[in-house]
Amino acid sequence: MDKKIGVPKRKKNRLENYDYSSCGAYFLTVCTSEKRNYLGKIVGAISDRPPKAEDLANALGDHYIYDTPQIELSEYGRIVEQAILQIPSAYPALSVDCYTIMPNHIHLLLIVHCDECGRSLIAPTVSRVIRHMKSYVSKQIGVSIWQKSFHDHVIRNREDYEKHVKYIYENPMRWYYDELYSDE
Repeated sequence: MDKKIGVPKRKKNRLENYDYSSCGAYFLTVCTSEKRNYLGKIVGAISDRPPKAEDLANALGDHYIYDTPQIELSEYGRIVEQAILQIPSAYPALSVDCYTIMPNHIHLLLIVHCDECGRSLIAPTVSRVIRHMKSYVSKQIGVSIWQKSFHDHVIRNREDYEKHVKYIYENPMRWYYDELYSDE
């Protein structure tokens, strides 16, 4: 706790002395304010929050539907998707390898490309890209829907990359078990 103010000190979100514009892949999670479901809803998954494991046998029936879940984007969600898809044209040294838009957060795998000698192309920092994306969405909507900051993970190797790609694609299937799940 900060003794002067009496509030907890905020943990640093970024790696110290790391160049977030360097070549590589970055797994990013950006949340909406107060985990509100501004971006859409999951459809085709379990229609209600799943029961506890011991009650699952009794739950199979009319109330639970098991399909491949999809996200049905809201108007805000479509604006977010448009912002994500514009990242490579705004920043030619970057590409969005994959992404998913969940009801109250987004995950994306951002790639900062290198030249043929392995040097970073001129690229903004990951923080700047996310700040720009959030700003674009806020201007389109007329209000900010975003939580402060975002979570990042620097992809370390092929196995780490594949694990995060799988996580992004499977995230809608795990919505009701997700730590960011919210009914709102």
